[in-house]
Amino acid sequence: MAKEPKYGATLNGWERLLTSMEANPEDFQALEAAKQESTRSLRELLVDGRKLATFLRGGVKQRYGDKSEKLVEFGLAPARPRTRASGEPKPPATPPPTPNPATA
Repeated sequence: MAKEPKYGATLNGWERLLTSMEANPEDFQALEAAKQESTRSLRELLVDGRKLATFLRGGVKQRYGDKSEKLVEFGLAPARPRTRASGEPKPPATPPPTPNPATA
């Protein structure tokens, strides 16, 4: 495995790089515009990708049905029946009084 550089060497290298970039700002103006354009393009792709994923999930549900356990493979939750409460009685809202051994 490659040996990682020490933190100090890394930070010093970054500082030298930033100092050099600040000394030559005219050389990097086009990069700022390109970065903004790339960010805008990435956002548009994410919106389109989310729409496509929603469409595909709908198709998967239509293909297998809303209740199919196969949906789990696609990261979707099948429509399952609600579980009923067991036959156990509900606990009382207030606990019954405890007998006092001194008065009994």
